[in-house]
Amino acid sequence: MEWSYFFEDDILLFVFRLLIALLLSGLIGFERELKNHSAGFRTHILVGIGACLMMLLSLYGFEDFMDTYENVRFDPARIPSYVISGIGFLGAGTIIVNGMTIRGLTTAASIWTVAGIGLVVGAGMYDVATFTTILVLLSLVFLNKIEKRKFKNNSKHVFYIKVGPTIQLNQVLAVFDEANLNVNKIDIKKQDNDFQKLIIGIDKKQTYQAAPLLQALSNIEQVVQVSHRE
Repeated sequence: MEWSYFFEDDILLFVFRLLIALLLSGLIGFERELKNHSAGFRTHILVGIGACLMMLLSLYGFEDFMDTYENVRFDPARIPSYVISGIGFLGAGTIIVNGMTIRGLTTAASIWTVAGIGLVVGAGMYDVATFTTILVLLSLVFLNKIEKRKFKNNSKHVFYIKVGPTIQLNQVLAVFDEANLNVNKIDIKKQDNDFQKLIIGIDKKQTYQAAPLLQALSNIEQVVQVSHRE
C-alpha cells in the first residue's frame, strides 16, 4: 500500500499550521491557567487546533471531489462560519452567574478568539494570527492589572475570606444580610490544598461596624482567615 494513501502531498504544510495553532492558542491558555480559570491550557489548545483543522478541511479537504465533478461549487467560508457560531456553547460553559456577579466572560471571550486564531492559522495568515495573539496576551495581562488598580474596588469596601473546601456561600452572605448590607461583588479564587479565597465587596456608601462583622465571619465553620480593606 502506498504511503500517499495515508499522507497528503501538503502534509508538512498541514503539520506546520497545526503546530503554529497549538503554540499561539497555548500561550493564551497558559495565561488563563496561571490565574486558575475554568478553561485553561488544554482547553485553549484543543479549541485552537480544532479550529485550524476545520479550516484545513475547508480549504483542502474537498479538492479531489471538486476535480472529479466540475459542476461542484466550493465555499471555503462555510465550515469556518459554523466554527465561530458553534464555539459559543463552550464559552457559555465557562460563565458562572453568582447573584449579582458574573464570572468567566473574559475566558469565554478568549476561547472564542482562540477559535478565530486557529482559523486564521489554518488559512495561512501567520502574521495576523501572531499579532492577534500578542494583542490578546497584552490585554489579558496588562489591562487586567490596570483594571484592578484603577477601576476595581474604588467604590467598595472589600472583605477577603479564606475558606475550606466544604464552605456554603450562603453562610457567608447571611452575615452581610443580617447586617443589612448589600453585596455587589463576589469573586472566588482557588488556593492551595483545596482552600478558596472569597473576595466580597460592598458599596462604600453603606455604614457598618467592621469589628462585629469580621467576628461573625470568623465564627463560621470552614472560615480560616478574614481581612478587611476600606
